Amino acid sequence: MLEQDSGPRDGVVKQMDGFCMNSAKTFVGRNVNLHLKDGAVIVNVLLTGIQRVSRKNNFVEYAHTGNRKISRLPLRNVAWAELINSNILHKAA
Repeated sequence: MLEQDSGPRDGVVKQMDGFCMNSAKTFVGRNVNLHLKDGAVIVNVLLTGIQRVSRKNNFVEYAHTGNRKISRLPLRNVAWAELINSNILHKAA
């Protein structure tokens, strides 16, 4: 009889279930692209902080590059964040 393995297979990457508070904290102070659940992308923003209002109402605070105005976005609307390598941006300019 063949065994059935319920674990992940070799070569298969398991995608993150969601963008949570802990994963958002790792990107604070870095330039990222924010990929939203509706398919939109907010390009090249600096994550300035996380604001926790209540258990279910958390916000990601970000500022566009070269802009001091801080914008807020509900954490539940963010699918994932992509880290930007700033060395590539400086060489291209």
